[in-house]
Amino acid sequence: MSVNIRIPTPLRKFTAGDDTVSVEGSTVGEVLSQLTENHPELKPKIFSEDGEVRRFVNIFANDEDIRFQDQLETSVDDGDQVSIVPAIAGGKP
Repeated sequence: MSVNIRIPTPLRKFTAGDDTVSVEGSTVGEVLSQLTENHPELKPKIFSEDGEVRRFVNIFANDEDIRFQDQLETSVDDGDQVSIVPAIAGGKP
């Protein structure tokens, strides 16, 4: 089943400029694994060395944060959308 992954602007240089990449998988973990196999430069940007999603990277499955679902085991269906959203910090208080 094909799932669309939305790639944020700062990471598009690793996907040849593509803002959406379609991959196969039935869980968020599977689709992210397929994404990083196809685009290995993304792996250290998304995952820590222990294989967990980096804490400053938010992953959404159909607009729902996977931290409040089944995390990487969150199910996805054909045509679903997964979004990678890096946390933004900085500025003056």
